Amino acid sequence: MTGCRLDLDDFLAQVLSSGVDMVQLRDKTANPDQISASAEVCRRRTSEAGALFIVNDHPEVARDSGADGVHLGQDDMPVIEARRIVGPQSLIGRSTHSQDQVREASAVEYVGVGPVFATPTKPGRPPVGVELVEFAAAFCDLPVFAIGGIDLRNLSRVIDAGARRVAVVRALTEAPDPASVASKMRRLLDQAQP
Repeated sequence: MTGCRLDLDDFLAQVLSSGVDMVQLRDKTANPDQISASAEVCRRRTSEAGALFIVNDHPEVARDSGADGVHLGQDDMPVIEARRIVGPQSLIGRSTHSQDQVREASAVEYVGVGPVFATPTKPGRPPVGVELVEFAAAFCDLPVFAIGGIDLRNLSRVIDAGARRVAVVRALTEAPDPASVASKMRRLLDQAQP
């Protein structure tokens, strides 16, 4: 939660009451104990709100915290190995950065496509642009989440490309009023639903 003015508990309370219906715990710098402690807060808050909770990179933490699933990058463990850890009922998501990776995504419940725009949360990863969102929305039978650099200024471009789900970090954590931003983003996404 780099840049966030609120602690995790208060931040989650605000955004979950304003339309966020899925939270992914992602912290590339924290140790497993810190991630587990944050996972407890996330699981409690998402359960209260009736929202999904996903842990990034750490299937053991996902399993032990009672998370709804785990998200894996292209360089993380194979999906089949993560499935053995989290169990058959858990959701598994996979990051994708190319058409080939979208095509090859299998044995998962959703895909993340991005980063759509340049973002410091994905250092060294070039943006894929809205074209990959368009491809994934047309090709994939799975839910597709557009990820990376998405905020209120460019959300309409992502929606126009076919995205109906987005994952955001800085758009909320760096906002003076994260609840207001979450509500506005949710409204735009809801208006795009068939």
